[in-house]
Amino acid sequence: MNLSYIGTFWDKHYKKLLWVTIIMLIIFGGVLGYSKYTTNEFIQKDFSLDGGLLITVQAEPTLSAADLETELQQTLGGSIHVIELRSISSGGSNGYIVELESFDNDAALSAISSALGITLQDNYTIEEVSSELGQSFLQSTIKAILVAFIVMSIVVFVYFREFIPSMAVILAGFSNLIGTLAIMNLLGMQLSTAAVAALLMVLGYSVDTDILLSTKVLKHTNEPLKERVYSSMKTGLTMQITAIIALAVLYALTPALLLKQIAAILIIGLLMDIPNTWIQNAGIMRIYVESKIGGTK
Repeated sequence: MNLSYIGTFWDKHYKKLLWVTIIMLIIFGGVLGYSKYTTNEFIQKDFSLDGGLLITVQAEPTLSAADLETELQQTLGGSIHVIELRSISSGGSNGYIVELESFDNDAALSAISSALGITLQDNYTIEEVSSELGQSFLQSTIKAILVAFIVMSIVVFVYFREFIPSMAVILAGFSNLIGTLAIMNLLGMQLSTAAVAALLMVLGYSVDTDILLSTKVLKHTNEPLKERVYSSMKTGLTMQITAIIALAVLYALTPALLLKQIAAILIIGLLMDIPNTWIQNAGIMRIYVESKIGGTK
């Protein structure tokens, strides 16, 4: 990967570019803050976290998911989300997944039957999840993420024994998480149990590239500083672009909605990691190292 032009541009403007990433973090934080102010949620949660009814109907599609969702909202009101059920083998549509708030089961089944013009007998399953269970899972997840940040901070500090590089790694991971959540919000993606797992993977990817950069810059002192940054950038960008391509193929080819969601979130997270690692973290590391060695490059 030829990084000569990118390296020259970064070399001239790395301090200005560092401020760009800080402004991005503020904007993405503002998106989540605005969502919290207007909807009382940083990001909308789906059935698996918010609770309600999940009805899976196996039938020849007679309406699109959007049309069925509109019909049910007119009949039942409230929050309703409909997804087409697709066959894993053929990829064709063979039914619907209907997510509803806690309505009466009979009323929900009657509305679906009427909208589709079919009789629901042995061709459906119904599952109910309490909101308390979803909230408990979400609270446990938030605690797990906080613990992960604390443990990462300790491990990184023990390994490098320098405060600013350790905090730069944590800042990059935090920036990735906030940016990914904000973009999910803007795209109308809901937070689910699968999304939570994907976000934890995003955090792992972020720390991976940041540790690569920090190790190269702080430990390989026999090379010029800029060469250390460029070398780690070449390796890291190759890893990130390869992963993005693989996930894009997965997203395009898989009919499984769960895999699509995980792939989409990981792609967003990896794209966010590129500026946060190679502009934000690299800029902080360069300023820090140059201040220690009196500007020697």
